[in-house]
Amino acid sequence: MSERLDLQGRHIVLGLTGGIACYKSAELVRLLVKAGASVQVVMTEAAEAFITPVTLQALSGRSVYTSQWDAREPNVMAHINLSRQADAVLIAPASADFIAKLAQGRADELLSLLCLARPAERCGLLVAPAMNREMWAHPATQRNVAQIAADGAHILGPGCGDQACGETGDGRMLEPAELLADVVAFFQPRLLAGRRVLITAGPTFEPIDPVRGITNHSSGKMGFALARAAAEAGAQVTLVAGPVHLPTPRGAVERIDVMTASQMHDAVLPRAAAHDVFIATAAVADWRPASLSEHKIKKEGKKVAPTFELTENPDILAAVAALPQPPYCVGFAAESENLLAHARAKLQRKRLPLIVGNLGPATFGRDDNALLLVDAQGHAVLPADGSTADKLTLARSLVAEIARRLEHARA
Repeated sequence: MSERLDLQGRHIVLGLTGGIACYKSAELVRLLVKAGASVQVVMTEAAEAFITPVTLQALSGRSVYTSQWDAREPNVMAHINLSRQADAVLIAPASADFIAKLAQGRADELLSLLCLARPAERCGLLVAPAMNREMWAHPATQRNVAQIAADGAHILGPGCGDQACGETGDGRMLEPAELLADVVAFFQPRLLAGRRVLITAGPTFEPIDPVRGITNHSSGKMGFALARAAAEAGAQVTLVAGPVHLPTPRGAVERIDVMTASQMHDAVLPRAAAHDVFIATAAVADWRPASLSEHKIKKEGKKVAPTFELTENPDILAAVAALPQPPYCVGFAAESENLLAHARAKLQRKRLPLIVGNLGPATFGRDDNALLLVDAQGHAVLPADGSTADKLTLARSLVAEIARRLEHARA
């Protein structure tokens, strides 16, 4: 699959301040460039003690700025010129000292100058703290972080874990891949700001005995992509996940892990009414064994395969749609044939406003897909040209479509 160019056309000023986390910034530059961004690195004097400008110039393809008196600028105003060209200023790592500067409006070198001089209405300030756990927990640092957040800065992290000093705790700079995801999210339109979205994802596993069970090939990738896209769009997301091996999407995502359809039902139903949208992407087993064998079913000496009775699982989507005041319900129909007919039948049977159909065998476990949107008025395909797209791109398109429908319903 081709590389994602989520930052194509974006210009990022990446500021480095003094801290051992500067070693991560080299990989961050590489990832930002790989995502399509042009990156202009600006370093403080302290940052140069940890990593050389030569390294960052090689990775960014641009000369690194370190001085407010840089003679390359005809007007000797690098702080103005660099900030006017940027779509965002990202400080990674941001030391405790530099955060204090931002909070106080001090501007005694190039990086703090350009942060103060940036046109805030169109150039965001993203700050990734990096410091010892005691420095992070200090009341002065917490006051300063709260102040710059109140002034409009976006705080990315920090993470928690081992620190260079040998201690463990909060204060680590986020990993480069995490920062990339946060930068990409920053540029996504907030189409679901203030909304609460409940999503189910992945398969369910219905045990036959302590080691065997009934399940399916669903990977959960589409549901997790939708959780990420909804969080990027500003929603508070609750993700109820079956047994999958996927990391929780970044952002405002609360994850609840379940195994069986009954467990998923019990996790969803009490929460559904408190959400604006319910997206049922999970491939929930329709049936489960009526009874669970206490021990593993053995085959020794048996000539005939064991049989067991099945009983129907609760229909989670139908139960949510039947609530007195249901959220906007989006069902998924994974079919092997006659996709439109089966999707429309499900739409009508469960009385839903929208069904998203796809051919399960063609998409389970894959990173790309095509979707069929079916409602009472007709149907449409995503992508619109009838091709396939990666699941995150599809998820963002579907989130935009859901947001449009919510606004239409409100009007």
